[in-house]
Amino acid sequence: MSTLTEPGPAPANGNGAGGGSDPVTAGPAGAAAAPRGTYADTAVITATFVRLKLSLIRNGLRQTTGRKAGFISTAITAALFGGLGMLGLLALSGNAHIAALSTVVVAITALTWAFMPLFLGASDETLDPGRLVMLPLSPRSLMTAQLAASVVGVGPVFTVMLVAGAALGTARGAGGYALAVCAIALILLTCTVASRAIATANARLLTSRKGRDLAILSGVVIALGVQGINLLVQKVAGDGGSAPLHTMADILRWLPPATAIEAVRAASAGSYGVAVAALAGTVAALSLLVWWWQRTLTRLMTSPDGSTIMAPETGGKERRGRAAGEGGGLLTRLLPAGRDGVVMERALRYAWRDPKAKMSWAVAVGMGVMFPFIWAAQGSATVYHACWGAALLGLQMYNQFGMDYGAFWLITQTIHTKRDAYLELRGRLLAIALIGVPFTCVVVLVSAAVLDEWARLPDAMGLALALLGVLLGGGAVASVRFPYSIPQDNAMRNVAAGQVSMVWYGVIGGMVAGALLCGPLIGLTIWLNVSAAGWAWIVLPLGAGYGLAMAWAGLRWAAPRAADRLPEILAAVSKP
Repeated sequence: MSTLTEPGPAPANGNGAGGGSDPVTAGPAGAAAAPRGTYADTAVITATFVRLKLSLIRNGLRQTTGRKAGFISTAITAALFGGLGMLGLLALSGNAHIAALSTVVVAITALTWAFMPLFLGASDETLDPGRLVMLPLSPRSLMTAQLAASVVGVGPVFTVMLVAGAALGTARGAGGYALAVCAIALILLTCTVASRAIATANARLLTSRKGRDLAILSGVVIALGVQGINLLVQKVAGDGGSAPLHTMADILRWLPPATAIEAVRAASAGSYGVAVAALAGTVAALSLLVWWWQRTLTRLMTSPDGSTIMAPETGGKERRGRAAGEGGGLLTRLLPAGRDGVVMERALRYAWRDPKAKMSWAVAVGMGVMFPFIWAAQGSATVYHACWGAALLGLQMYNQFGMDYGAFWLITQTIHTKRDAYLELRGRLLAIALIGVPFTCVVVLVSAAVLDEWARLPDAMGLALALLGVLLGGGAVASVRFPYSIPQDNAMRNVAAGQVSMVWYGVIGGMVAGALLCGPLIGLTIWLNVSAAGWAWIVLPLGAGYGLAMAWAGLRWAAPRAADRLPEILAAVSKP
């Protein structure tokens, strides 16, 4: 734990610094506060942080060729789209809609910066002030240095391009352009300070498992929210053309930092009073964020954490009670006995605890629910669209061993025969089916109720269950034939460098194969609906049986090959 203290009067021997009001960081708990004169000034600290950020980027690029290629492609893409966005906004200069468009662009950019710590907290070490609290720095110096490090990278350059296009495209006259330059700096400062303040307020949360879970949940919520906004905009745009853009701009132009764009618009129109008021709104918001950031940073630097607080001793009776209860939960009692139950429990716990597994499940469930309702809102829905939910959940069976990463070697020690491999794969398949089958049934039922297509419910349910079974069986095959690594030390990568082709072969090829294998059942459904609608209900038992048979066939084919390819699978899923 580090502490902040107010420097006292200068020592009698003259070696210390005089008193001051800026708190400084002392060393570990119990150490005396060092005199201010021994610390480097803010300019040197800031330069050091900028070099640190550049070193982190450079060293990250040296790790693998794939990471270097990813960074270069990201930089090129950001420069291309940022440049095109800036040129497009500048080209609209003089258009009646440029002010409204610029306001919305700036508001969305600021919102992105606000959410960025939730996704980058584990990958950017300079975002975590908890790593820096032991350094002899004052909060003010640390804030200045972190702020300078924030504007180093691809994201800030992309932001400057968009904001510059928005502000300069809105400006008119000398006053408008002068205010546009101030607006660009204020918007960038507000975005970076907001990002750092949120990261500081959630520093300990973002480095924990709960923080990673929050990032996953936020990503899903944002994806669903963006789709909802997209549908709303399309609906309103169909009725009023550019009306939704101006409606959103009328709301956002008085919310910082979009008020800076409103200031540019007002100054260009000669309304200098409105311009000053709008610019003052952005300045006030920036000041409030700086105050909040400094307060939370001071609290973080002075409060103890888990590394400095000893866990309280618990009684032997309580420890024995916890030990006796371990492994005897409700989940364990509900699952079947034997290896099937053990493998199912392990897979379900991975899905609940591992951030990347949870992200995959959350996306599958969220998109499976969202797609039918998007089509319903657009007026082109049918109950058969519920098959998307079954397809996305069936894809969870693909690359089953990749999530184990290097720990797969422990599982290989338990597989001695082809029967062991079959039970291992079957347990993983049953864990997905335990959630996938009820979820598929519910989505189809809800879709039929919302669309009032009860007559098509049986054949839609049969097709969905057949597709789920086919993809589960195909996933078992793909997991053995095309395994790939999912690195656990990098939150931003879901496949190891050089294995992208495995993803394409496994997932895309599996989807195509699944559609082809479901072809006979799809053809039968079409024929029954056209020629013998009264017999369409037989697709339900046929589809359920067909899916079960295809899942079993996939397991029977994959199990003996998995037993023979254990070394190759282990090497593939352990690749960093």
